[in-house]
Amino acid sequence: MNPLTHLDDDGRARMVDVGAKPVTRRVAIAEGRLDTTAEVLELVRSDGLKKADVLPTARIAGIQAAKRTSDLIPLAHIVPLDAVSIDFGFEPASVTIRATVSTTARTGIEMEALTAVAVAALTLHDMVKAVDPAAQTGGIRLVEKRGGKRGIWRADAAGRASDLEGRVPDAAASAPSEAPDAASGRPAIVLVSSTRAAAGEAEDTTGPVIVDWLRERGYDASAPIVVADADIADAVRGAVAGSPAVLITTGGTGVNPGDRTPEATLSVLDRELPGVAEAMRAAGRAATPAAALSRALAGVAGRTVVVNLPGSRGGVAAGLAVLDGVLAHLVDQLAGGDHAPRSAAAGRHGASARPEGDDVV
Repeated sequence: MNPLTHLDDDGRARMVDVGAKPVTRRVAIAEGRLDTTAEVLELVRSDGLKKADVLPTARIAGIQAAKRTSDLIPLAHIVPLDAVSIDFGFEPASVTIRATVSTTARTGIEMEALTAVAVAALTLHDMVKAVDPAAQTGGIRLVEKRGGKRGIWRADAAGRASDLEGRVPDAAASAPSEAPDAASGRPAIVLVSSTRAAAGEAEDTTGPVIVDWLRERGYDASAPIVVADADIADAVRGAVAGSPAVLITTGGTGVNPGDRTPEATLSVLDRELPGVAEAMRAAGRAATPAAALSRALAGVAGRTVVVNLPGSRGGVAAGLAVLDGVLAHLVDQLAGGDHAPRSAAAGRHGASARPEGDDVV
């Protein structure tokens, strides 16, 4: 039998029959980049190109491409998409592109995610070619996929030739014996809502703190994703589509007209956890009365715990101190665990750093 599923025994192209596969939740994440110059990046950020609205146009193109993948890739199935999000980032001479696509279907959506990135990159090239015809697209690859018989596959776990399947072991099997925390090995995402940080005009001082805190407690947390305030809704939807165990946002929880994180969060929550949000506000008020102005939410989206933290270091410290006592238990409950006694790991981390004296809204 031919190991390439799109070829029959005679080597002829065919469309794979997926009719007998179960319908499951599936997510695919892909990334790519447009390499250009620092001068062009500044024009993109400031919307100074003759073809205006560069990033919104590329985002729409990527979403549209994901929806039309079966028209572009001959043997791809027509898959009903649940959600598509396109996020952009900036490096010194590059625009990075990340697509997250989800579905509830019998087959995966890797091609939809890859096609979304490719078309978004080509659209960026079209927008900048007048000022930089030498701009290059590249680095398009699948980063992660979830669902189906392989469970979780990640590119960074598939580098060894002896592990071509690239499967990530179950958390229970991979957790170190000395760290029985129920959260061990579970994925977590940190989103930073800051227009200035996304534009490279300010340093992200809270995202790395949250990532380190999560990693210390056994979560598989990648580097924080920084987005402009106006893009936080898409970023939250895309993050939830990946079904992480935990999603923590920082920033955009105040009353400034640009603060939109609570609204973005509310749109994805299945259930709110008002007690957690109020406990975090109460902890913040111990440092400053301004914490009462925070509109941060906490809740559950599917099996993902979603928590808003403020954009200040003091507010983050206060919020994490509250989460230290409840997060592991909450994650375990969502994963189907019983009301287990407090773990040794929770005891180790029960004393968190006291909040700093800066603003905690």
